[in-house]
Amino acid sequence: MTSKLEQLKQMTTVVADTGDFEAIARVKPVDATTNPSLLLKAAAIPAYAELLNACVSDCKGDVGLASDRFGVAVGQEILKVIPGRISTEVDARLSFDTDAVLKRAHRLIELYDKAGIGRDRVLIKIASTWEGIRAAEILEKEGIQTNLTLLFSFAQAAACADAGVFLISPFVGRIYDWYKKANGNDYTGADDPGVQSVTRIYNYYKANDYKTVVMGASFRNLNQIEQLAGCDRLTISPDLIDKLAADTGKLERKLAPGHAGEARLNLNEAQFRWLSNEDAMATEKLAEGIRQFARDQEKLEALLQAKL
Repeated sequence: MTSKLEQLKQMTTVVADTGDFEAIARVKPVDATTNPSLLLKAAAIPAYAELLNACVSDCKGDVGLASDRFGVAVGQEILKVIPGRISTEVDARLSFDTDAVLKRAHRLIELYDKAGIGRDRVLIKIASTWEGIRAAEILEKEGIQTNLTLLFSFAQAAACADAGVFLISPFVGRIYDWYKKANGNDYTGADDPGVQSVTRIYNYYKANDYKTVVMGASFRNLNQIEQLAGCDRLTISPDLIDKLAADTGKLERKLAPGHAGEARLNLNEAQFRWLSNEDAMATEKLAEGIRQFARDQEKLEALLQAKL
């Protein structure tokens, strides 16, 4: 009997949610994603020591540049062991400044260009704020494809699709965390609010013929992954990938095109902000996620600053 991992790969593109290229080489995903938290963990891995030192040279004290160089250097190493794309994230502290996001995204792409990595192998990760979505819309028109992250609400998903972004990363586990804490319920199966959120978005995109890729992210357990089998992509931590590989049970496809979905929303800024305001979970988790990534970015920069 084939493993659940191999069964999943027949219906969904599996992406590794880690910055550890040794783990990536072992689990053999198509794509990989990183973020400030994962880069901070990567900085502590002995195999990255030389990369870390190389990234601070010739930066003239610019710790932001050193950080971007480290993110791209990690991306380069990961691209050596995967056939697809790496997602590299823009500094979360810029999430409410469209122009600043654009400037940082352009620098990341320039660094990849200098390293000989084509745009077809890179996705720029941006927080799904109104300002971030507007930046992504501009980047997509420039031929720079994007991954809109920290996505918790249907409004965010609708706005991303209208902006023509390449891919979104709805956070299953963090949605589950919020509802579990708020209601005291340990949700399972199709009742999991995170699973329900991604299912709704997936059906909406397919019913309205949006081309934006749905990539479920932030999983807490195998059941959440199994409930989203058939989603365009799923980004999964190496430990959960290992558990899928060890399980030889039958995996049923849950998501597929052809199901009914809601009519297009076509939100303007005021409508987007109102719907976001009405969704307490999404408002809280987006703000919390940006803060967490910002703190880890600061820790990474402190580590780099000590080497400058």
